[in-house]
Amino acid sequence: MIRNHHKILAAVLVAQIALTVVVFWPRPSTAGQREPVFPDLTAQDVTAVTIEDEQGNRTALERVAGNWVLPDADQYPAEGDTVDAFLDKFLSLTTGRLVTERETSHKRLRVAADEFARRVDLETGDGEMHTVYIGSSPQYGSVHFRLGGQSDTYLTSQVTTWDINASESSWIDTSYQSVTQDEVTRMTLENENGTFIFERSDDGAWTMVEPAIAEDEGLLNETQVESVLRRAATISMRRPLGKEEDARYGMDSPSAQVALETSGGTVTLVVGAKDEDDASYVVKSSQSDYYVDVAATTVAALVENDRAAFILQPTPQPESDSS
Repeated sequence: MIRNHHKILAAVLVAQIALTVVVFWPRPSTAGQREPVFPDLTAQDVTAVTIEDEQGNRTALERVAGNWVLPDADQYPAEGDTVDAFLDKFLSLTTGRLVTERETSHKRLRVAADEFARRVDLETGDGEMHTVYIGSSPQYGSVHFRLGGQSDTYLTSQVTTWDINASESSWIDTSYQSVTQDEVTRMTLENENGTFIFERSDDGAWTMVEPAIAEDEGLLNETQVESVLRRAATISMRRPLGKEEDARYGMDSPSAQVALETSGGTVTLVVGAKDEDDASYVVKSSQSDYYVDVAATTVAALVENDRAAFILQPTPQPESDSS
């Protein structure tokens, strides 16, 4: 009796495994044809793209006067070639590898409306909307996907989640401030530790003119001066915020201010408030109309350096043996 019971359980288990394989094994769609998901749509037809990921990150892109911009950041310019290349690739999706027709499988495959790896919304010039859910990756280089409003889920290697990034930095030139370091002749740094003014002579040597270093204090740490200059001269952003100042940016009581003087003029950088939640600062450069968000490590030296950071202490001399 016990043996028969075990045989029945084993048979049930085998049947369940077989059913799972049948349900989730990719198979050709109707007539084995790979039909295009967007047969009548080209990249030029798309006027807006919105990408959202499972962490809640969201990037909106819009085509304005033929150029791609970020509408949520006062139309900050996006990299048009990058967006168009993505659309060309994304619009080539086909339906050939059908995984399941069951709506009950959507959550498991992460292509449900409330559980997905990526959600992509496309809008065309005539107002038509298309939604695609990108789901789990059962193997390297392949993902499940489902077209919004349909229950069929497919497997594709034509796109991956790496191609569909919901961070603004993936769609813009992240270079924000750029000053040629060798052209800077005077640098002024202000933070809560004081005001520090540095001047470079014709031979390239730096001097801290305010506050001056006494002879018995040590020497100027020129390596530290160059490090601060490098940090201030080249700034990369995480994302643009827009052109309008917000009280939350903390520009009325900045964490740091830097002025870089060259023969061509002065470039200023204001470092606002720190966001403790994501370890970032808001900054504003005189080279740009936009306020942007940068990683805290980008401007840490500007905010934190004090006078001692710029002074090399004298090396103690060994006592001579007079015996």
